[in-house]
Amino acid sequence: MSDTIFKGLFDTELTSVISVGDFLLCVIFSLVLGLMMALGYMYKTRYTKSFVITLALLPAVVCVVIMMVNGNVGAGVAVAGAFSLVRFRSVPGTAKEICILFLAMGAGLIAGMGYLGFSFLFTFILCGVFMLYNKLDFGSKRNSAIYKSIRIVIPEGLDYTGVFDDIFAEYTSSCELVGVKTTNMGSMFRLTYDIVLKDPAKEYELINKLRCRNGNLEINVSKQTTISTEL
Repeated sequence: MSDTIFKGLFDTELTSVISVGDFLLCVIFSLVLGLMMALGYMYKTRYTKSFVITLALLPAVVCVVIMMVNGNVGAGVAVAGAFSLVRFRSVPGTAKEICILFLAMGAGLIAGMGYLGFSFLFTFILCGVFMLYNKLDFGSKRNSAIYKSIRIVIPEGLDYTGVFDDIFAEYTSSCELVGVKTTNMGSMFRLTYDIVLKDPAKEYELINKLRCRNGNLEINVSKQTTISTEL
């Protein structure tokens, strides 16, 4: 019965069909590899939830596509052309949206080659894993509180080069001056720092020390933004 379900509509007697067991083994192994890559990417780096989910799922998508076009040069050329259309939109999509496009194109490719059973099995497994990752909130930033952007206003007479280095060295594990802008008709500077706090609970102490150093002028602390959700 399974041979009939997973046999391609356009197969001939000379066509060798991959077994269901081998298909599941390759897909599961690819999902494990994807999960390992995602976990490795998340280690001590900034990331977004949509990107790590995409990274965890893409190996399985590519694996199934390669299994389906193995030995078929015409299908391989068609796949290369079809997948190049993922960036067809003028507005860039998020990593999650592009992953879904790959998933849908992979399922359509398998169905178009006549392997309806494998197409359904592929869609069922990948959609199930996709929903599981979302349910578990996989890739959410548990340490997002330590990544901050600080905008500090200082008078023009205060040399901003290294003026807060000792304070940042005490409270942050990483600090980078990413922007300098004049304000108030050139009488003040607005400095923008991207920092990584050692202890989020000491953010209040950090602001107080910065406030004493800049003459009690404006200090703005906000969450760091990232554009890495786009591919």
